[in-house]
Amino acid sequence: MNPARRIRDEIAAAIRSGEWRPGDRVPTEQELAARHGCARATVSKALGELAAAGLVERRRKAGTFVAHPPVHSAVMAVPDLAELIAARGEAYRWSLNAMRIESDGVAQCPPPALRVEGIHFAAGEAFALETRFIALDEVPDAANADFRAEAPGTWLLGHIPWTEARHVIRAVTPTRSEAAQLGVTMRAACLELDRTTWRAGRVVTHVRQLFRGDRFDLVAEFNAGT
Repeated sequence: MNPARRIRDEIAAAIRSGEWRPGDRVPTEQELAARHGCARATVSKALGELAAAGLVERRRKAGTFVAHPPVHSAVMAVPDLAELIAARGEAYRWSLNAMRIESDGVAQCPPPALRVEGIHFAAGEAFALETRFIALDEVPDAANADFRAEAPGTWLLGHIPWTEARHVIRAVTPTRSEAAQLGVTMRAACLELDRTTWRAGRVVTHVRQLFRGDRFDLVAEFNAGT
């Protein structure tokens, strides 16, 4: 077998089997060349193919690391990020940053509205920022919910049925504060999702979520109509 292909296949097998986990550091080119008795150029070619396949991430001056697989979400669904991340085999955590009641009209959610801000984490790294407004006239129990222990989106899906939803999806660059919280540069591509959900024509919640562009995909599957 071609040496570069052999190295590529061995590393890919270690990643897919779970032996090497997302975020693990891959041995250096020098170490892999010595292990396989080949030139560094051969190793570099193998790592380049793995990076192109999305299995590893090559960071300048830092080395090569096992990539975090992107989380996929159906465009037409209202996803629970905790479930999506857990389904990828990664540890999920929610961190509440701020919460207050807004008495004026805000976003697309009528007052009074509970404003909740926080960060979703996957495998110990920031995955998405969230700013959410919950219509308290429609969801009064939200005022007493423990959003330190549970993300508001998860709580809403478990307590309040929705009948309609609207997504607005944009590619954006983060602000300085957003970039710092997500652990990316201000030039990084991010995915912004604005969603409003209704129940019987009345707004339940409006949310803005900002995702790292390399960690989240929106997917739609459909058939041609008759």
